[in-house]
Amino acid sequence: MEHRHHVVLLAGPSGSGKSYIAQRTGLPVLCLDDFYKDGDDPTLPRRNGEVDWESPQSWDAETAVATITRLARHGKADVPVYAIGADRRVASRPFDLAGSPLFVAEGIFAAEIVEECRRRGLLAGAYALRRPRGATFLRRLARDLAEQRKAPRVLIRRGLTLLLAEPAVLRRQTGLGAEAARAREVLRRVAALLAGHPQQQR
Repeated sequence: MEHRHHVVLLAGPSGSGKSYIAQRTGLPVLCLDDFYKDGDDPTLPRRNGEVDWESPQSWDAETAVATITRLARHGKADVPVYAIGADRRVASRPFDLAGSPLFVAEGIFAAEIVEECRRRGLLAGAYALRRPRGATFLRRLARDLAEQRKAPRVLIRRGLTLLLAEPAVLRRQTGLGAEAARAREVLRRVAALLAGHPQQQR
C-alpha cells in the first residue's frame, strides 16, 4: 500500500539528545517514550526485583507501530501522553502531521521497530544518534534532575549504569538496522530525504 507520509526513526542512548535533534529537523516529532507500558503491567520485565525500564519489553512496540501506520496513512492519530514520574499514561492527545510528507519518531527503543516499519513500507530512514559518552551522561543527568523523574540517588546510579552500557546499546540499535550517525549527519540526511520525497517535489 502506498503511504502519503513516511517516518524517520531516531534512536540513540538515553540522554544523547534525540529530542533536541528531532526538533531541529523542523519535522513533526512523535515521542516514542510515550509508548512505555504502565507501571502495573504484568508483562513488565524485572531485574533484582525492580522494573527494568531499559529493556525493550518495558515498551509497547505494537501500539507504537500501529500509531505510526495510522499517521502514514491518514496524517493524524491520537497518541498517548506518558508521565514518567508516575510510570503510566495519563492522557491522549491529537497528533497531526499538517501535510508534512515526513515525520520523526524518536526514542531509545526506536530501533526495535525498524524492520517492521520497513516491512510495512513506512520507513524513510533510521538513525542511532552517536555522541561522546561523557557528554551523554551529563546531559541525561541534568535532564532527569530538572524533570524530577526519580530520586537523585536513583538517577545517579541509573546514569552510571547507562554510561557503562552505552556501547552495547549502540551495537544493538545498529544491529537492528539503525545507522550510527552524529547530530550533523542526521540533520543532513533528513534534509536530503525531505528534498527527495515525491510529495515534497509537487
